[in-house]
Amino acid sequence: MQARAIWRYLSQTRPLLPFRYSCCRHLPTTEAPRPRNPLTLVRVFSISAGRKDNGTRPDKKLTKDDPPRSESSAPTKRKIIPLAIRENIYTWPNLLTTSRILACPVLGWAILHDSFYLSTSLLVYASLSDWFDGFLARRYNMRSVLGTILDPAADKTLVTTLTVTLAMKGLLPIPLAVIIIGRDVLLSFSAFYIRYTSLPAPKTFSRYWDFSIPSAEVRPTQISKYNTAFQLLLMGTTAISPILPIDLAIPLTALQWTVATTTIWSGLSYVFSKDAVKLISTRRNDSDQPPPPPVT
Repeated sequence: MQARAIWRYLSQTRPLLPFRYSCCRHLPTTEAPRPRNPLTLVRVFSISAGRKDNGTRPDKKLTKDDPPRSESSAPTKRKIIPLAIRENIYTWPNLLTTSRILACPVLGWAILHDSFYLSTSLLVYASLSDWFDGFLARRYNMRSVLGTILDPAADKTLVTTLTVTLAMKGLLPIPLAVIIIGRDVLLSFSAFYIRYTSLPAPKTFSRYWDFSIPSAEVRPTQISKYNTAFQLLLMGTTAISPILPIDLAIPLTALQWTVATTTIWSGLSYVFSKDAVKLISTRRNDSDQPPPPPVT
């Protein structure tokens, strides 16, 4: 077989040999394409030796005399790590909510400097923007996990700013201010802890503050919604009371006792409720996964 292959190669590279057809009529008359370089001779020898056309040795069954195959040659499975969920956080509802948070320092400055008309204007803007961002999120499907965190955070920032500044001006009782702020501080520490425990690995500082990677969704309880409404009503009425022509001392006292009760009740509801916090599991995006290694 090798002699026939060598003769075929020589007959292709030297077509003017006079004894090509006289001495080797037993060779097949079908000629292979003329090789382009001498390396094709190795290919011809491979064909004559019984290998495949692609130059690889056909599959061979192992016998008891063959050495065992090493573990490195066996196909390995690549471990697939699920990717963290990412979402679009740059939406109009989130922008409006962020603007409410940024307006809180200006609101506090206005109350401390007796600019109650400016503080009233900022309260009106906070109320309208709170309604409008919720409308946009529902109407145009702009909901996001970050929005479920920013919206109550904006309300709490507004309530905390009003509580501190109104208590400093003597318009709000100090014990009530301590109850409101103490509850919010405890809930804030709990939120930081839940964020760390629910964050998918790896837990790094940059990933912790990357809010496009949601890990947990906070769901306010029903009593907490009522408490927020009562708190905003109390703070708003107290903030505009200096510019009103009527005395609101008795209604404000009743509202203060109501807010103290709902504040303690709502804080306990987060402790005993099982649906207040929802962990978000990671989903694997198959299109983003690397292809599996080829089987050898």
